[in-house]
Amino acid sequence: MSARAYRVSPRRSTGARRTRIHWDRLGRIALVLVFFAILFSYISPVTNFVDAWRGSHETDSQLASLKNEHDRLEAKAQSLKSPNALAEAARRSGMVLNGEQSFVVKNLPH
Repeated sequence: MSARAYRVSPRRSTGARRTRIHWDRLGRIALVLVFFAILFSYISPVTNFVDAWRGSHETDSQLASLKNEHDRLEAKAQSLKSPNALAEAARRSGMVLNGEQSFVVKNLPH
């Protein structure tokens, strides 16, 4: 027998048309769906990262303002440690020592 006798002829449709699966097209669709699923899974971490980044900048500005306030309070604490600080604060609030006479000056020109 020759090799020609064993050849199988292609199938011919018998009226009802069969649908073929286009694997290349199905593969591309599956690839796009997987790509969008992966992309969707990155949305939440990226938004969390952006929120944290904004929060860090707000925290940095709060830290700077608190450092300024701390420096101001440290300077005030140092000035209050001087021996004359109590007397100066009392005079600014209008107090006088025993034996001193206080004066009130009104209607001063600007």
